[in-house]
Amino acid sequence: MRRISAALVALSLLVPAVAQAVDGDKAAYIGGTLQVKEKAEGPFSTQDPTQVVFTPRNTSPVLIPYTSIESLEYGQKAGRRVAVAVLVSPLALFSKKRNHYLTITYKDAQGVDQAAVLELGKDIVRTTLTVLELRSKKKIEFQDAEARKALGGT
Repeated sequence: MRRISAALVALSLLVPAVAQAVDGDKAAYIGGTLQVKEKAEGPFSTQDPTQVVFTPRNTSPVLIPYTSIESLEYGQKAGRRVAVAVLVSPLALFSKKRNHYLTITYKDAQGVDQAAVLELGKDIVRTTLTVLELRSKKKIEFQDAEARKALGGT
């Protein structure tokens, strides 16, 4: 009995890390026109004052100058953690997992339209969106009222 209890406690400590699709401080490429493998995850940096740098694993960095950004769109998808609930406890049914999606449309160095849909980790959402909006001088379009409310938009 003690072994089962110890195993469940250990599992409950591991599950939150596994349940989150993207590391809290990274981004994952979901789709778009870039030559990047889908679900490729890596650092997403707005530190450079002239461009966004997304460095997916095993791929060369994607550089997007702020001046070439044409639009920014943010949305969320909330889902229940059903698998977690079955493994850990019925109380987990009441927890939600939010996925944060950012769509960036821009023109590349050759003037060709490009688009990237990224899933942002929960720890970088607010900062990333704020910096992108300020440096690109483009207002963020929200996909729905829930996304606008989550970021304090009006």
